[in-house]
Amino acid sequence: MNLNLNNKTAVVCGSTQGLGYASAVELALLGCHVILMARNEEKLKESLQKLDNSKGQQHGYLVADFADTKAVKYTIENFCKNNPVHILINNTGGPPSGKALSASAEDFLIAFNTHLINNHHLTQAVVQSMKEAGFGRIVNIISTSVKNPIVGLGVSNTIRAAVANWAKTLATELGPFGITVNNVLPGFTKTTRADYIIASNAKAALITQEDILNQLVAEIPVGRIGKPEELGAAVAFLCSPAAAYINGINLPVDGGRLGCL
Repeated sequence: MNLNLNNKTAVVCGSTQGLGYASAVELALLGCHVILMARNEEKLKESLQKLDNSKGQQHGYLVADFADTKAVKYTIENFCKNNPVHILINNTGGPPSGKALSASAEDFLIAFNTHLINNHHLTQAVVQSMKEAGFGRIVNIISTSVKNPIVGLGVSNTIRAAVANWAKTLATELGPFGITVNNVLPGFTKTTRADYIIASNAKAALITQEDILNQLVAEIPVGRIGKPEELGAAVAFLCSPAAAYINGINLPVDGGRLGCL
């Protein structure tokens, strides 16, 4: 199986912690030059030092706040002027929890810009070098809510579904150029985002966080929540030469929790 990503460059968004960082780690282990992208420069520097460079990889970072779509667009376009990109991992922290009916129009617009518009700017910037190389991988880290909406995440459910359909459309448009576009759908995974959701649900239900966690685990056939590196491994595989014929899919990494195919 060809998992070799030597001499390939990946831009990984939201990569100083959680699922973004886990994906960056796995890509580096396959020989990829990894460019971390996030808003906190100190955390970027710290994360950069932890990446494998045993194959001579030249890692780097880009500073951009995903709350500012213009800054994200400028940063990636400026980088791509002199640097080919073969892999793009779109990943951004989810919107605040709450019912869809309680959300304002502004809540939806902010989430739409943070997720779909940023993803679009990033993709537009990197796709030309992918076409020139005849090799490209775009992976969007979204949510299992794409297949089954999650109670209490009204805005997130809505926007994540929009991203999934945007990605499926791009998979058709870019496939002829050797560029694949796929979505990875994490279930409950040990991240700060998961901790936030557990805490919010516990507060709303007037029970302990441990009770909420136990309820979640009871719904997962493998009997535990996921590890970030397990999600990162799935992302890295989809970026490899071995996954060249996998295009336009939603891949749940959830321990079997989803009740649908």
